[in-house]
Amino acid sequence: MGLNNGCKYTISSNNMTYNPPTFATADLLRNYQQVRKQSKHICAPLQTEDYTVQPITDVSPPKWHLGHTTWFFENFVLIPQLDQYEPFNLDLNYFFNSYYESQGPRILRSNRGNMTRPSIEQVLAYRVHVDQYMQIFLERQGKLSKELHHLITVGLQHEQQHQELLITDIKYILGDNPLHPAYREDEIAMPSTPEAHFLNFDEGLYEVGYRGEGFCWDNEQNPHQVYLPNFAIQSRLVTNGEYLEFIQAGGYDKHEYWLMEGYEWAKTLESKSPQYWYEQDGQWHYYTMQGLRPLDLDAPVTHISYYEADAYAQWKGLRLPTEFEWEVACRALCKEIPEDGNFQESGSFMPTPARGKDDHQFLGQVWEWTASAYLPYPGYPRFKGALGEYNGKFMVNQMVLRGGSCATPISHIRPTYRNFFHPDKRWQFTGVRLAK
Repeated sequence: MGLNNGCKYTISSNNMTYNPPTFATADLLRNYQQVRKQSKHICAPLQTEDYTVQPITDVSPPKWHLGHTTWFFENFVLIPQLDQYEPFNLDLNYFFNSYYESQGPRILRSNRGNMTRPSIEQVLAYRVHVDQYMQIFLERQGKLSKELHHLITVGLQHEQQHQELLITDIKYILGDNPLHPAYREDEIAMPSTPEAHFLNFDEGLYEVGYRGEGFCWDNEQNPHQVYLPNFAIQSRLVTNGEYLEFIQAGGYDKHEYWLMEGYEWAKTLESKSPQYWYEQDGQWHYYTMQGLRPLDLDAPVTHISYYEADAYAQWKGLRLPTEFEWEVACRALCKEIPEDGNFQESGSFMPTPARGKDDHQFLGQVWEWTASAYLPYPGYPRFKGALGEYNGKFMVNQMVLRGGSCATPISHIRPTYRNFFHPDKRWQFTGVRLAK
């Protein structure tokens, strides 16, 4: 999968070399324009005040996402590559640089919401400025170098990551508002979910990691074999109703199910429940992008931390799958990306129940916590230069998640995709599948 099918990575001397075939720049420009348009489309329902809010450090203001993804193309493509390019306003670099130490000073992440200027009108003008010059640049190119094609492709994949962050950050901004305003007023038909069962896999050597055509991140390389003992994995995701049983059994207050750090974290919760759950007059409700609704017991539980996912599994007498078990099961049961899956393109931004016993919910719906720490694969070919700051430097104290979510673009997900977060994070669409 990926925006540019047909691209290929080869490995040489333990370094990743990007070897795409020749691409017409018109195709790359079309992809660029589609991705950039989608970011603005996601923000279309917002009001002006929504663009600047930063309720917590994990959440960035929507206007920051729109500006940061624009800064990427200006800073890494236009300024070094296009003669006589006129930067929009170099003072914005301080605001829109995220974590690139090599690219100069930047505002603290926690202070992004303090910047009332630039206004959203200025940020949108910045996007127009850069988009116009990117069009000029790509139309002038007869053939892109391998390195430059790679760089622009990374920029597009990077913006798709921020589209998902935009959705989850917008949900937090609106869901944290005591009025619980809806992002969009939609009615979504929710089917009932089938009974869960376990799918068995034999012990043996299995290949994991990305191999083949298309784009992948450096942390998905190198493909290699792993030995797995016999294991079984649940046929679908854990539902709200199943997780509610854990709450009603006092699971949040029973230390024997929790990791020590997790139990200390759970003690600080205002509500012993997943994020966005609210108990009103003895009934549970949850905030969705369509507003506050009665809790759908058949929908996948989401917005839970690794600590909560692991404690639930322990309460059930089971465990979380490792990322390798998850990938092996996904490859076996999902031969291709489901075109009708619940991805960003569905527009609901809401996990939905499995549609039948053959809907295993491996791709889309929610990011699934695994029992695996985020570490490099053997011979990890870290990107070179500034892009080397993208994944490798975060390989500590984080857990791997797999599968994508209802906020992930369909062209951005694959069975080998490795997401990663600290174990207490739950503002993303994060859920759980059991294994044994």
